[in-house]
Amino acid sequence: MRRELAGMSAGASRLSDPERMSEGGSRYRLRDLFTPLDTLLVSGGDPRLALDARDGVNSYGCAASPEPEIWNFGSSTASTISQLAYDRAALAREELVHKCLFDEVEIAFDARCEGMREELRSHLQLSPRVDVVFSPSGTDSQLHALFLARAVLGASPVTIVVGADQTGSGTVHTARGHHFSSMTASGFTVRKDGAVTGLTGDSIAVPLLDAASGIGMRADADAAVMRAVEDSLAQGRRVLLHIMDSSKLGWRAPSAACLDEIARRWPRKVQVVVDACQARLGRRGLRSYLDRGYMVLMTGSKFFGGPAFSGALLVPKGLSRSLDRIEGIAPGLFDYAGRCDWPMAWTALRSRFERRPNFGQWLRWEAALAEIGTYYAVPGAFRSKVLAELSAGIASMIALSPSLRAVPGAIEESAADDEEFAQRTIFPFTLLRDGKPVSIAETGAVHRALARDMNEEIGGSAADRQVAAQRCLIGQPVRLERPNEAPQAALRLCVGARLVTEAWSPDMAQAQRNVQHILDRIAHVVVKIELLLDRGAAAPGKFVLEV
Repeated sequence: MRRELAGMSAGASRLSDPERMSEGGSRYRLRDLFTPLDTLLVSGGDPRLALDARDGVNSYGCAASPEPEIWNFGSSTASTISQLAYDRAALAREELVHKCLFDEVEIAFDARCEGMREELRSHLQLSPRVDVVFSPSGTDSQLHALFLARAVLGASPVTIVVGADQTGSGTVHTARGHHFSSMTASGFTVRKDGAVTGLTGDSIAVPLLDAASGIGMRADADAAVMRAVEDSLAQGRRVLLHIMDSSKLGWRAPSAACLDEIARRWPRKVQVVVDACQARLGRRGLRSYLDRGYMVLMTGSKFFGGPAFSGALLVPKGLSRSLDRIEGIAPGLFDYAGRCDWPMAWTALRSRFERRPNFGQWLRWEAALAEIGTYYAVPGAFRSKVLAELSAGIASMIALSPSLRAVPGAIEESAADDEEFAQRTIFPFTLLRDGKPVSIAETGAVHRALARDMNEEIGGSAADRQVAAQRCLIGQPVRLERPNEAPQAALRLCVGARLVTEAWSPDMAQAQRNVQHILDRIAHVVVKIELLLDRGAAAPGKFVLEV
């Protein structure tokens, strides 16, 4: 079955091909809804969603259907789809098919997308005045943000990317208005790093890693951001400031004080977009960003644990009014959005785009909304308590392991808006063997081996083989450059929303047992890492999963 799905995934990405849709109109698109659900869930995205022909997983190690036997501690990268989310997607498809029997596909689909906007706002406790632009991924949403920033600022801005060394790999391209892949989610073939017509501009990277040590966050992040903004404005440029909350290593920058100073000194010359794709911030903090007039990038597939890829751009109402001034649309943007992606209230803008329902994107968001709703149905006090206990437990395990060295966290400022996210939820660490750093290649091999049953390769006692057999996902390696030394890579143990919902019980004794069960599983993962390093079972070139 997996092989069949893998073979179908390439064709599935063409479900929304405009030429194909024009052949049969709405009825032809209705037939697409009867495509196998697993195939639909990996359609309407870029090549990162494609399933490997041999293993039936995407480049993040996730299949299209639930795999409850896999332990998920990699929400900074991706999680396998849960049964809850999968069932929600299946039901959503049934409901849309039923509605399409009485209305055109585009009309029924558009109405459901608008309903999802309202549902997302409700879960996040956002004002109805906040607009939501859906997309196949956070990377696609960056292009949408660039387009809107040009409208707000009245000119092509220079994009300053804070944490450029810890954001998605596509950001280096989208920050300049370039294609980040060889194919768009709409199925159009493009040239990677080629210009998106009408969106091209300049970008400035502000890395967050400390250049002196190559590990830990730089202490002068605020000053570096201020210099970049001031220099750009001195050249007569407008600025799109892409800030980080939070990065791949769980860091935030710049500080609130720095942002306040920028707003005071340069009003209406700097538009801020918050990279909150990890979704590791409190709802009060999210509302605070929007109240300041910032756009916010988010996904339903990181902390919340929905299937990769599901992106959204949250737009404060004040910025929406700038759309009335748009005289032309960047032609290249038509490759990255359909009419239903834009809010219904944006009538003039929407009318320029094709009616091109993206069923895969929609179903992934349906799945993500199931996870988001379930998470926020858990009492806030319990969410905070569980995140605190898991945070303390993971930090302790990393500190006690001879094979793991923690990457220092960023210097955190106290913020009441953090709510449960006053606790760390991403725990990066490097690997050691006999006290010496492990290479990037072997770190990557360990990451891949964790997702596989390695009991035959590990051998040893029955207990060791049981540990080695357990499949688990943790955060993919993040490259760390070190001065005068070979670079390293950090892996990440992550706490996601699904762990909180799995732990919840109104019976506090049972809930505590659930939390301990999760901590036992994390300890199991740490032991498997140690076994892989000790036995050399994940050496580069051995047992490597090709993706």
